[in-house]
Amino acid sequence: MPFKATHGIFIAIALAMLALVRPAAAEPAQIVGFGDSLMAGYELPAEAAFPVQLERVLKEKGLDVVIANAGVSGDTTSGGLARIEWSVPDGTKAVILELGANDALRGIAPEKTEQNLDKMVSDLKKRGIAVLLVGMLAPPNMGAEYAERFNGIYERIAEKHQVPLYPFFLDGVVTQPHLQLEDGMHPNEKGVSVMVEKMLPTIEQFLKSLGVSG
Repeated sequence: MPFKATHGIFIAIALAMLALVRPAAAEPAQIVGFGDSLMAGYELPAEAAFPVQLERVLKEKGLDVVIANAGVSGDTTSGGLARIEWSVPDGTKAVILELGANDALRGIAPEKTEQNLDKMVSDLKKRGIAVLLVGMLAPPNMGAEYAERFNGIYERIAEKHQVPLYPFFLDGVVTQPHLQLEDGMHPNEKGVSVMVEKMLPTIEQFLKSLGVSG
């Protein structure tokens, strides 16, 4: 066999072997934003919802993430508990868990809300899925006694399960009418942007702890 032909075969074999041992490209970190209308993006274009805006900002910072929107308008913690297993697929790296606002609006016993959230966090951790817990505050019209029982739920669960907590999802928006829809309860597109900006340091620290970095 001529030298040139033999040399070419050796090169082809070497390139094939390199292709076999070359590490596969890392897959994006799969994250699920799991919650109610505040997560879903009530009355907003799909691209304005919290998970979509957050994913866009994180990608701009060089983080390779995909954030699925598993928000359902009107969902309570009971509804979330009923659907979380099939709403969060295997292979998910982390869940941003935001539920409880509708429980408070409906006057559901805070003890039940806490029980449901506790079970969701526990089940996710058993599946090897990290959790960032997002807190809510009871509306003032529910009274001081209800608020006292409700508002401590998230801190207790975060401490029990040793998961990070972002204390109040609507921070920076709840008292700003120009950042809300006409109902005075849900953020508009600019309001969601404010929520993303305020929550970003917590999200980045959370992802860093999971090995997701820019």
